[in-house]
Amino acid sequence: MGDISKDIQMQFSNNKMKALLNIMYTASWISSRENAFFKPFGISPQQFNVLRILRGAGKPMAVQSIKERMIDRNPNTTRLMDKMCAKNLIERIACESDRRVVHIEITQKGLSLLQKIDDNKPLDWLKNLSDKEAALLSDLLDKIR
Repeated sequence: MGDISKDIQMQFSNNKMKALLNIMYTASWISSRENAFFKPFGISPQQFNVLRILRGAGKPMAVQSIKERMIDRNPNTTRLMDKMCAKNLIERIACESDRRVVHIEITQKGLSLLQKIDDNKPLDWLKNLSDKEAALLSDLLDKIR
């Protein structure tokens, strides 16, 4: 099991500072593993998040609605969508009632990719936590925000 004090070779002045740095360090650790996992699929964690949102919605969504649901609210969502369109994972649909609004729809290729990811996604990043500990952790993180 990890120990933040040993991992970054630092002593902490108080437990709140230790907890804050541990959250940041752990987020980076998870992000690194996510990037490595998604690389063979040719997408980023943010692109996966968009595909997951669209699949869950079950219908085309406005770009702004997608942005509001994203975990990592990338300020350059347009560029992210451009890359996904180029890969034929999503398609843009013009809104008939308002030219300024663009809806995004997941393609069959996007759905197929999600199925491959679902079949291979490791769920063991929290394997050292019991279900009760995971619930407590989630509640504590909610409390911070």
